[in-house]
Amino acid sequence: MSKLTATALAKSYKGRQVVKNVELSVEAGSIVGLLGPNGAGKTTTFYMIVGLVPSDKGSIHIDDQDITLLPMHSRARLGIGYLPQESSIFRKLTVYQNLMAILETRKELNKEQREVILNELLDEFNIQHIRDSQGMALSGGERRRVEIARALAADPKFILLDEPFAGVDPISVLDIKKIIEHLKNRGIGVLITDHNVRETLDVCEKAYIVSHGELIAAGTPEHVLADQTVRDVYLGEQFRL
Repeated sequence: MSKLTATALAKSYKGRQVVKNVELSVEAGSIVGLLGPNGAGKTTTFYMIVGLVPSDKGSIHIDDQDITLLPMHSRARLGIGYLPQESSIFRKLTVYQNLMAILETRKELNKEQREVILNELLDEFNIQHIRDSQGMALSGGERRRVEIARALAADPKFILLDEPFAGVDPISVLDIKKIIEHLKNRGIGVLITDHNVRETLDVCEKAYIVSHGELIAAGTPEHVLADQTVRDVYLGEQFRL
């Protein structure tokens, strides 16, 4: 079973340390949340794992392979998928073209294999009926489904979701939760960072809480909710799932 591991990550900006020795791991087929107050260092930690921000110290591994110094596109080839908060689909391409653009980067596949995988993804995410629609014409929920289908077209071992619950209506939140569970059932490891604590804790089986650049708690949602430090600095006494 594959495992994505970050060890002793540290990052400073202009002499101010924003991440201090943060460690976390995500196993294939698990859902993990990375949470914390604004300015806590969680986004920087997340971006170091994605490859958007270089770490000053520490290491990132997929199993035994050190990917700490690899650029984002190399990490993608090794199995790290990334979904940014903002729209990432090509607005002027159709849904079909959006998926095929990713499948064409997989040189191990021939034309027929690409078509088979593409149609399987259209069926899997219930987007077959919009295959010829342009990206700009999609609803928010449809766009998210296409983005996740496109991420899966690259055959990732892990998917890193940046604010998947941001700015979506309650029906779409339920839809996204189902998709995240579906990714888990597919054997993909999912790492989520989101300001929506309730929705994230509801869907993840393990959570890491970062405050002032340091890891202050890690464990099941129940364990994290029972942690007094987490309540003091982040959730407050009245928070309930």
